[in-house]
Order: sequence, then C-alpha cells, then structure tokens
Amino acid sequence: MNQLQTLRGMADLLPAATSTWQWLEAVAREQFRCACVQEIRTPLLEATELFARGIGEATDVVGKEMYSFIDRGERSCTLRPEGTAGVVRAAIQQGLLSQGPQRLWYGGPMFRYERPQAGRMRQFHQIGLEFIGFNQAASDSEAIAIAWDLLAALGLKDLKLQLNSLGTKEDRANYRSSLLAWLEQHQHQLDPDSQERLHTNPLRILDSKDLNTQQLLTDAPNLLAALCPESQERFEQVQVALNDLQIPYQLNPRLVRGLDYYGHTAFEITSTALGAQSTVCGGGRYNGLVEQLGGAPTACIGWAMGLERLVLLLDSAEVAAQQRNIDLYVVCQGAAATSLGLQASRLLRNAGFAVELDHSGAGISKQLKRASKTTAPWALLIAEAEASSGQLQLKNLHTNSSQLLELHQLLAFMLEEQIKSVQ
Repeated sequence: MNQLQTLRGMADLLPAATSTWQWLEAVAREQFRCACVQEIRTPLLEATELFARGIGEATDVVGKEMYSFIDRGERSCTLRPEGTAGVVRAAIQQGLLSQGPQRLWYGGPMFRYERPQAGRMRQFHQIGLEFIGFNQAASDSEAIAIAWDLLAALGLKDLKLQLNSLGTKEDRANYRSSLLAWLEQHQHQLDPDSQERLHTNPLRILDSKDLNTQQLLTDAPNLLAALCPESQERFEQVQVALNDLQIPYQLNPRLVRGLDYYGHTAFEITSTALGAQSTVCGGGRYNGLVEQLGGAPTACIGWAMGLERLVLLLDSAEVAAQQRNIDLYVVCQGAAATSLGLQASRLLRNAGFAVELDHSGAGISKQLKRASKTTAPWALLIAEAEASSGQLQLKNLHTNSSQLLELHQLLAFMLEEQIKSVQ
C-alpha cells in the first residue's frame, strides 16, 4: 500500500519549527494588545459570493486561485483566500458597525491555488489588521506604524516601506482611461499576462513582475499626477505623519493593490532577503468594501502579513529559533518510582514549571543521556532506592552535582532556584 503524502502546496509544521511560530505569534499578540487592537476569528469556509463581490471577478484570486466547491446543499463554498472580506462580513452580520469604530486583527490559514514556492504555499498563514470606521489620514499612518513596529519587534532589518495613493474612485476611473489608452499603443510590447489583463484590470499591469514590462512602464502615465487636489492633500497628511514618526518610506506611483476594493493609501513593506517574492506586508484603504458587501458606507484601512515569509526572514536575519524550555526532566524506573515521578511532575507543573517525564522504561543511564540533550538544567532521578526511602535525587545537569530531597521539599527548592536565575 502506498504511503499517504500531503497534497502539493500543503505543509506539516513540525515541533522543531513551531517554537519559532509561537514566538512570532506571541510578539504579534503583544503588539496588538499595546495598540488596543482586538482579535476576531472568522470561519475558514465562506460563501463564494463573498469573495466574488469583495475581491472582484476580474482578479486572479477569484478567476484562477480559489478553492471552491458545491456542498450538499447545492451552495458554492470557498476556503478563504484572504482575511479582509470575512472580517467585514462578520462586522456587518454581527452588528459591530453600530458599536462605533472597530480596531480588529485576525490570524490563521488562507488558501490559494498557486504554484508553490519559497514563502508561498497553497495553504498559507496570515496575520492582519483592520481599522473599520476610521476615515482620518492619521489612521492610515497609525496602521502603517503598527505594522512597522511589529516587524521591528521581531528584529527584522533592511526593510523598505513603499507608499502610493490610489485616490478616489473618480481619480482611478480617470487614470484608468489614460493608462488604458497608453497601454493599447504599446500592447505588442506587454508580457502575455499583462495583455490578458488589458481590458479586465489594467491597473494590475502596473504591478507586473515581468522585467520588460516594468521597463516599458517607466514612460506610462503617473498615477500620483492624476490625483485630484483633495486626494493629494490627504496623501500629504499621511506622509507628514510618517515623517513625524520617523518611519522612512519611498513613493512608488506604480504600487497598486491586487484587490478591487482599495482606494487612497496603498503601501507595501518589502525585503530583499526574499528574492522575487519580496513583499512582507501589504495593505491600504478600502472605503468601498463594506457598502459593496451590503453594509452602510464605511471607511476602512488594513494590512496583512504572510507568516511563512516572516519565518524565512527570521532565519535570514539569524534570529535564533525559540527552543522548547524544560525546567526539569524526570528519570524514573519501576512502578513505585513512576508513581512518585507523576506526583512530582504534577506538583511542579501546577506551579508553572515545565516538566518532562520519561516514560520509556529504559535504564537510568539512557534516560539521563536523553535529559542531557534537552534544555533542562535539572534531572530528578527516582529508582527503586529513592522510591523506597522517599529521598529523590536532584541532579544538576550542568555541574553533575546531586542532592537528596523529599517530595515536599522539591517545590520550595525549584522556586528558590528560579528566583536566583532571574537575579
């Protein structure tokens, strides 16, 4: 019988790697807590219409990349390809919009049918922030600052913030016309993907990764120059705030977001350490999405980060993976010794210590070798003699020194050692 394997583009996250992920997630949670951003959790599975309406029929996500199927109730369902549409749907459905502006964050797996590559899997993980009900330019700058500071808290360096404004719906419509006219004059010079997008989503051509198309676009009409005075003033306010916060940025008039619901501020944080897939964080303002999904007109801004890419950056930045820290390793042999080991383990665990109990049944020396390969500074040895006398042998794995303690003395000793280590 053939051994079963994961589907292509799906990956197991093994214990050796989860400590890094857990540390990353803990840092993110703390950053969101300090910014008074609350967590929201939405289903992995949504109605396909949510993404068709929210993301846009003409996007690659809806057209080519979604995992969709018909369920037993003859409903079209889709595994979520991104987080924003589900969060906005929940805010509308659960009446959050009537409770005032919402500062929300989410995290979890997303699904897109793409060619797997480094940092991009078919099941991938994101964390994201959504400010729902915020229209001020300062909220754009705050959202960007939270993303920037999170990456700094992770110890990441050599990052670049690229900034653009997509203006109002009218700005984009006017610019789209002038860009389309220019692109049609150079259609034969565009790469195949860009030619396909020409009459469906021409603004996405600005984001083409084809080097020849990028070179061609240097002479294309400039989006920033097409903004109305009000849009220009708003964008200047965002820049002034970022300057005041001492967050460096580069203007990139060819930066567009891949989804249809964006307008005004758009930004990306990139890293050269990731090669072609350089985007670490992407986001922007999407004032039209709530109304598009059936709610009242509501101003919003948000961003998302891919965790797989962040983990790659943590490695390239030589940030040490967070190891599993064990305070005590319990070595025991025999039924009476195992019973005492269980009691000792539970006593210390209830006091907050990390204790691993060896259930292998191997000899004491083999169990001690296992203990020495862990991060535990102490091993508790319980053989037949210790079980009979009630005197447990506590061994310092760093100095090889030992002492005898009764069970009721063990907790006091470990607490005292914990205080010494902090000092």
